[in-house]
Amino acid sequence: MSTFRRAGNAVLAGLCAALLCSCADVSMPAYQRPDTPVKAAWSGKPPVSAAETIAPDWWKEFRDPTLNGLVAKAVAGNFDVKILAARIQVAGAEVGEARAGALPTLDAGAGASFEKSTGQKLSKSFNLGTQVNWDIDIWGKVEKGVQAQKAEYRASEADWRAGYLKLVSDVSTTYFQILQFDEQIDQQQRALDKNRQILSTFDAMYKNGLLPNTRVLQQRAEINRQTNDLLELRRARDLATNALSTLLGVPAGELRIAPGRLQDRVQLPAVPAGLPSDLLKRRPDIVAAEFRVLEAYDLVGQAKLAQLPSVSLTGRGGSSSFALTDLLKSFTFGLLPSINIPIFDPSVKAHVKTNEAQTRVAEEQYRKTVISAFEDVENALVNLDAHRKQRVELQQQIDNLKTVSTQTEAQLKEGVVSQLELFETERSLLSAQLALLANHQQILSDTVTLYKALGGGWPTVAVGSR
Repeated sequence: MSTFRRAGNAVLAGLCAALLCSCADVSMPAYQRPDTPVKAAWSGKPPVSAAETIAPDWWKEFRDPTLNGLVAKAVAGNFDVKILAARIQVAGAEVGEARAGALPTLDAGAGASFEKSTGQKLSKSFNLGTQVNWDIDIWGKVEKGVQAQKAEYRASEADWRAGYLKLVSDVSTTYFQILQFDEQIDQQQRALDKNRQILSTFDAMYKNGLLPNTRVLQQRAEINRQTNDLLELRRARDLATNALSTLLGVPAGELRIAPGRLQDRVQLPAVPAGLPSDLLKRRPDIVAAEFRVLEAYDLVGQAKLAQLPSVSLTGRGGSSSFALTDLLKSFTFGLLPSINIPIFDPSVKAHVKTNEAQTRVAEEQYRKTVISAFEDVENALVNLDAHRKQRVELQQQIDNLKTVSTQTEAQLKEGVVSQLELFETERSLLSAQLALLANHQQILSDTVTLYKALGGGWPTVAVGSR
């Protein structure tokens, strides 16, 4: 009778402990996106839907087949993108690993024992055994971990999209820089040839006593400066080509980009725009940051469920004998259910607090990503607007200088002005033309930056518990 009483007391104690554990706070509010500063519209821009203006292959809007080919090669060969793709595979494998926590495990083993004592015969024994362990996920703790890993998987996918978008942007802007260098090299070479002609004229004037020697030396120094600038432009082009090679996954020094004129080869596309609300669902880095908030949220839920009792079943079976031939003649089986009640485990509640703190970190990182995205878009719009206005002024400056150059050349024939004045006018015109070329490249880069800042045509993603 006392045995049954002790068993009853043990069960009663277990029920009391389970009741105490049931008082643990395991409730989780429904997931909500972290609050961020609200932005209704972009400065000075109409609220146009990004989906209406940004195509997934937005770089084709520049109408340059060479650029299209470079982007395709970069997407296939860039190692940063391959690393991000490999991380997606890791995250997918971790989902399977988390899901395996709810499955039973099976262990099997065999052994033999040989003993010999002085004056005794050799003693032999053989054994064979299996054991099945199953931690029953009655509260959904394992499933919460699976959901957390799924959120990390989706975040890794968004990381890949962000890396893809950055790669295409870097390839585009680097390619534009190379074409800008080509055009600058061409203009600089023509200016150098012109100044060498000027030097010949100055030499003749000096020999006839019409010009001091200092003016000739000044012109030679100008040629030295322009030659140095030409060498610098060629160096910069080679470095930009090496950078583009790395983006494409090609060893530096092996890539060849045919020389071209930026203003003739690359067209200026329409300026995209988008609502700030679209940005939060479309831009990959924001989507990745929010999925990591969701991951932290699920990990908090998993840590809270760890406060509840866990139930496990252990099944054992085996056989043993003194002769190997008799090993499989008899078997022993056993089933051992057990319940683990974490009443006095301080690490369980500490783990909850740790995960809650990590959730706050993820939320603040999300807010930082959003606020930085707003700045990226606004800066791109400000730069694009300013550079377009500057383009108008530069074009007017060039038109005025062309008129001055034509009139000065006519006056030179009539002997009203000197050759020196014409040379100075042509130098001013060349400087303005180089400034317009740089402005063209800036507008192209600003447009690429804006495409990137607005999410680059990726579809919207709704992040939430599943």
